[in-house]
Amino acid sequence: MRLDADWRALLRPGDWLVVCAGFALCVYSALGFWTGGAPDGIIVRAAGKVVAEADLSRARKIEVEGPLGTTLIEIEPGRARVASDPGPRQYCVRQGWLSRAGAVAICAPNQVSLTLTGRGSDYDSLNY
Repeated sequence: MRLDADWRALLRPGDWLVVCAGFALCVYSALGFWTGGAPDGIIVRAAGKVVAEADLSRARKIEVEGPLGTTLIEIEPGRARVASDPGPRQYCVRQGWLSRAGAVAICAPNQVSLTLTGRGSDYDSLNY
């Protein structure tokens, strides 16, 4: 007696419709709710204080002084990144380009952070 054939015989066409609708709802939710919106600006903090705010409409570079030295933040239209940092492990530099609202790069040893702002962020800094 095969058990896999037994339970399949109990399913009706309406059951398959419910399974397909549930799967479609899961895919729609994942695509619709878990994607961040487009960023419109950045906030740069050093030692917990805001030192720069800028929009993402044009390319520029911002130098931020921290306890270890200068952190260089590079901005291009629609994205930003930490280009260089004097920290030992370079985690914030390795994050690369940030392009979603709510994304954060933290250079902890130098006490510098970069946050992308926007209307449709995935998460806030407390949940990150």
